[in-house]
Amino acid sequence: MGQNVKAYLMLVCATLFWAGNFTIAKFAYLQNIPPNTLSFLRWCLVWIILFPFTYQEIFKLKYKIKENLSLFFILGFTSVCIFTSFTYNALNHTQVINASLFNTAIPVTIILVCFLLKIEKTNIFQLSGLFISVLGILAIITRLDLNILLSLNFNKGDLFMIGAIIAWGVYSAYLRKRNFDVSLLALVQIICTFGLIFLLPLFFIDIIQDKVVEINSNFFYILFYIALFPSIGSYYCWAGAVAIIGANRAGIFLSLIPLFSTIFAIILFNEKFLFFHLIGSILIILGLFLSNKKIKNA
Repeated sequence: MGQNVKAYLMLVCATLFWAGNFTIAKFAYLQNIPPNTLSFLRWCLVWIILFPFTYQEIFKLKYKIKENLSLFFILGFTSVCIFTSFTYNALNHTQVINASLFNTAIPVTIILVCFLLKIEKTNIFQLSGLFISVLGILAIITRLDLNILLSLNFNKGDLFMIGAIIAWGVYSAYLRKRNFDVSLLALVQIICTFGLIFLLPLFFIDIIQDKVVEINSNFFYILFYIALFPSIGSYYCWAGAVAIIGANRAGIFLSLIPLFSTIFAIILFNEKFLFFHLIGSILIILGLFLSNKKIKNA
């Protein structure tokens, strides 16, 4: 019982930290911190923090890493570069509530990517769940207004979030192709290294466009939080909890991310949870449960 309680506390912390990432990213926007610069500096700090703990293991794995260069380029590009920068760009244009609700569609997005790339077989329940979840996403981005759908006049931030969750789906699908054992922190370090290669040009583009960060205490608080808590703390807590209670039971806790994010958004930014949010959430979660249903052998 003690171990289960420990796992549940770790899962609450992991989802709380991830939810806080959306809130802090919105604060960063209000502080005029460019999203691509924020992404680059976040993962630079993560790299620096992890290096003393991972460099020996990574050095021992250097030949395995060389054998999997293309895989790590894909993993770094989709997760560290695209997912992070798209999410932060999205929060410059859309609500925290919208952005966090899109994340509930990630498990179904992974199923779609695995199906398209023929990485895993899919069944009728998964495809049905995918369709229903897509309807939920449409409900959110159209705000249940048919005119928005017909005119294709979507919010730019919502489109960024769709790109972000697709990128995470590709990342998750390709992560399963890793064929050697590595600790969680070392894996984050490796993926972070490859992701920074792609984030560096975006950082330079910000500088060229005179999108320069104002160095102050708020900037350091924001950078400290996103580098330490959602980047390292969440992954550590999540992996520890999964090791205790398993991935399936842990996966249910992911629903806490939009719940926490919505609470933060309502309290801190006076956002409103509207009817289209409710309908979209119900459809996405219904699709998620359906996609996890197993086909019984006849």
